[in-house]
Amino acid sequence: MSGKNFIEKVAIVGAGGQVGTFITQALLKTGRHQITALSRQGSKNIIPEGATIKHINYAEPSTLVEALRGQDALIYTLSVLATDEADRLIKAAAEAEVPWILPNEFGYNSDNDEVNKDTLSGLSKKAQRKLIEELEKSSWVGLASGYWYEYSLSVGAWSFGFDIKGKEVTFYDEGDVKIHTSTWPQVGRAVANLLSLPITSDDATATSLSQLKNKFAFISSFYVSQQDIFASLLHVTGTTRDDWKISSQPSAARFALGKQMLQNGDRRGFGLALYARTFFLDGAGTHPDSANAALDIPEKENLDEYTSVAIQMATENYFETKVIARITPGAS
Repeated sequence: MSGKNFIEKVAIVGAGGQVGTFITQALLKTGRHQITALSRQGSKNIIPEGATIKHINYAEPSTLVEALRGQDALIYTLSVLATDEADRLIKAAAEAEVPWILPNEFGYNSDNDEVNKDTLSGLSKKAQRKLIEELEKSSWVGLASGYWYEYSLSVGAWSFGFDIKGKEVTFYDEGDVKIHTSTWPQVGRAVANLLSLPITSDDATATSLSQLKNKFAFISSFYVSQQDIFASLLHVTGTTRDDWKISSQPSAARFALGKQMLQNGDRRGFGLALYARTFFLDGAGTHPDSANAALDIPEKENLDEYTSVAIQMATENYFETKVIARITPGAS
């Protein structure tokens, strides 16, 4: 990258995944980046057109190094449980001398140690950030978006508490705790604009990538409570509260249930505990500041539009049938 003050070549792991598809599409849309999708041989994920595909094998680290050589940035959107693969990518990026890494921080704020202790998943993310720094070859930027709105609303009652098809809602406590949450397109725009920033700038008022070195950039589409989301659901569906089965559960009790399920070997408890913890009264689901303006993305989006997207996803069994087409408002 000698002599360059911009990011040109970007490698992404998970380019055909849920959020990764939107990130890849947004990067390609800028026309500023050459995108390389790193993919396991035989992967069924469909990579957005315009990205070059390189096959990797985590059991052969040399394939990772070779695929990353010459790249200006690495993005990975692996599962939070894929810690071994993440560590191998970080080490390979160091060996290939990739200067920038966007690790899998596309979710709730894992810079909160109290929440990390309770949910455990944030501890692995923190360890990955530490590894990047210790290897002293790459710098990281954590783009924290809060939970994905369409996903969390449509996937079932274990997350935001809504069963759209069954017209049931379970409120955490009174359902009035607000959290930050982002849509998939918003995350894509944020990543694309982040990696379109100059690496350094002489203008003290301008945002540069270096200003975010080894730091978090917090973004969101909405700052909402379950009650706000429910109001949007009622408006979009033309239903009333009387049409829904409404219940409530203390967030602490729901969190404890999730932990107990995990201890009994039921991995579904992980998501239940994670979401419940985020709705505690201590602000676990909120961001300390906002990078929306610095990254030139909308301060907020239209809640009803993305509630409609979530309803369509739930109605069409998006996750069960592994729908290929990504659903976005206004898409043809």
